[in-house]
Amino acid sequence: MVFSHILFLYVFLPIFLLTYHLAGRSLRNYVILLFSVLFYAWGAPGFIFLVLISLTINYYIVNLLHQNKQYRQHLLTLSIVINLGLLGYFKYANFFIENFNFLLESLSFNQVKWTRIALPIGISFFTFQSLTYTLDVYRKVHKPLDRLSDYLLYILMFPQLIAGPIVRFNTIADDIKDRSMNETAENKLHGLYRFVIGLSKKVLVANVLGEQVDLIYSMPSAQIDMVNAWIAVIAYSFQIYFDFSGYSDMAIGLGRMIGFKFPENFDNPYNSGSISEFWRRWHITLGQFMKYYLYIPLGGNRVSSHSRLYINLIVVFLLSGLWHGASWNFVIWGAWHGLFLILDRIFLLKILEKAGKWFSVPFTYLIVLVGWVFFRIEDLSAALTYLDKMFSFTIQASPERFDLQFIITLAIGFLFAFLTLTRPGKKLEKLTFYSSYNNTTHIAVFLLSILLLVICSAYLTASDFNPFIYFRF
Repeated sequence: MVFSHILFLYVFLPIFLLTYHLAGRSLRNYVILLFSVLFYAWGAPGFIFLVLISLTINYYIVNLLHQNKQYRQHLLTLSIVINLGLLGYFKYANFFIENFNFLLESLSFNQVKWTRIALPIGISFFTFQSLTYTLDVYRKVHKPLDRLSDYLLYILMFPQLIAGPIVRFNTIADDIKDRSMNETAENKLHGLYRFVIGLSKKVLVANVLGEQVDLIYSMPSAQIDMVNAWIAVIAYSFQIYFDFSGYSDMAIGLGRMIGFKFPENFDNPYNSGSISEFWRRWHITLGQFMKYYLYIPLGGNRVSSHSRLYINLIVVFLLSGLWHGASWNFVIWGAWHGLFLILDRIFLLKILEKAGKWFSVPFTYLIVLVGWVFFRIEDLSAALTYLDKMFSFTIQASPERFDLQFIITLAIGFLFAFLTLTRPGKKLEKLTFYSSYNNTTHIAVFLLSILLLVICSAYLTASDFNPFIYFRF
């Protein structure tokens, strides 16, 4: 079950919100936990017990870590091994065995026989959150939660379970215990508005673009010319942005409805004037996780040489790429971004700052687009062929025709992706996301939200195209 499903919108979510608000404050965490377990079990019934057992074990290990000074290092290692071990087995075992078999075959040895391992939904997200719990307690940033149920709630909370944002333990620990100050009518209404904005981004923009993107990428290579290639990769850049940021908006909105303040995950990333800035704006919570739990422990910026700094950056982004999926194309995508982060440090930032935003923003967007080719196309040779098409300067005599809905949606995607480069765009963003409303404004925005919800519902019932592109993450 995903947020952009009629069953979620008109059955699961209304029943959850009604139950939550009818329950007393002392029972509300249990209500969230119960519905979160049901939500996860709906999509992955075969894994729910494994998840619950592994999380229970980790909870008690971290409690011992907090209480026992003598064996803290050993218990920390044990917790990390359990968390990363499960992630490695379920997400990367297929990848490593496939590559090992490829090596054996190239050496004329018999391949290893194996059964493909199914990937549990959201395993990357709840593994990272479990790690933040372990590491924040170990570093004494925050003491562990008193109840197992609260820990399970932190990890399994359905609004952010399967597509983020990644919520660091120390930022939400106090809200798990008491969030009565946040459960205001104002917050609930703004949560509703944010949820509908996210739903609209996913359904009315990302889905419409994604359907055409899939058609182009499924075409034989000989039928794709430069125009089709560029239109597809640009449309994909907006598809993945509005899809992923839409899910984050829905999660943030759902959180606000029940008193939680989840961190922002996107900040107009295509407006960036460098790849360094792009990664401060794109999937912000992943970037912060990598920074605080990998980059800084590796030495961060405080290293003795530039070469060590560059090694730290490339390691972080190779692992970031691999986090997105167990495939070499994701590793290449991570290396591509890591390369430009290093070039930023060496000389590129100075050039881009002098050139101004009207050069640096399109340049950065171009670099991102090239990266998206490797992200979208899993086969390396096919990705290189596609890049060749993009820069071939060949146009077919009878080009592919695009319908009016796709063209309008592509224009809308472009408009909203780059809107905050302008002053009116910045004012609109501030008004929409960061301002309090008076009663008249609330009525107008509430009615607009209902209208958008109806339009999204109509689209979902009329179309069977509603992909969940983060399953492999």
